[in-house]
Amino acid sequence: MDNSGKEAEAMALLAEAERKVKNSQSFFSGLFGGSSKIEEACEIYARAANMFKMAKNWSAAGNAFCQAAQLHLQLQSKHDAATCFVDAGNAFKKADPQEAINCLMRAIEIYTDMGRFTIAAKHHVSIAEIYETELVDIEKAIAHYEQSADYYKGEESNSSANKCLLKVAGYAAQLEQYQKAIDIYEQVGTNAMDSPLLKYSAKDYFFKAALCHFCIDMLNAKIPLAARPAAPAALSLACPLPPIHPRDAQLAVQKYEDLFPAFSDSREYKLMKKLLEAHEEQNVDSYTEAVSGRQMCCPSYL
Repeated sequence: MDNSGKEAEAMALLAEAERKVKNSQSFFSGLFGGSSKIEEACEIYARAANMFKMAKNWSAAGNAFCQAAQLHLQLQSKHDAATCFVDAGNAFKKADPQEAINCLMRAIEIYTDMGRFTIAAKHHVSIAEIYETELVDIEKAIAHYEQSADYYKGEESNSSANKCLLKVAGYAAQLEQYQKAIDIYEQVGTNAMDSPLLKYSAKDYFFKAALCHFCIDMLNAKIPLAARPAAPAALSLACPLPPIHPRDAQLAVQKYEDLFPAFSDSREYKLMKKLLEAHEEQNVDSYTEAVSGRQMCCPSYL
């Protein structure tokens, strides 16, 4: 489909909008309804942006929406300005991810100033997703998911907050920030226990927390004895530091079993016990068998 006609129409609309803005700045327009010309220019910029979208000129569409947003701010129309910045961000997503983030941040500033924290949280999620998929900056994605969760919590949107926190936990585990992941999985798991609809998902979160404990134990086991924290001088001879074993994970599994008895009947619990037993026995075959069996029935865990 030839979109050159749409782009030409969009360019004509831009020129018309610019004339409206210029005319609104004249002396007589200031006396006789200059603001109405600005309002008309806002509408024309938005029409031009939509024409650019039809022509798939995403950068031009984003710029036109930004022009409309700036004029709405000039008119003190904050909601309309924020809407245009979001539209600009959505257009820039297809051409310039960083500029999309800049536009969404402008919208977030307006929404938070208006007390619209749920909408602001939604757009923080959009920014996090851009960092995930387009810019591949996981640390910044985590920061925006955390901010989104904070806003959702403040508005009592706990389900939405938990979704964001679980994204943070997953990435924290990938970055070997295991304690951070554990804290989140335990928090979300404990909250799930209080909901009749969500309580059976608690086992998933406790399992993931236990896996993170297991990873911490494995990292500790790799620390050379000389690099471990020294015991106090008075105790160093009588109580030398013992070798590190996966005790933390074992204690965590026991804690989750006590906290949520149904956990002990789950496949996740049985897998965790097999992993711990295989490690204690240094049985590579048992360990491999346990992991392989879990991957076949539910590969997303591992």
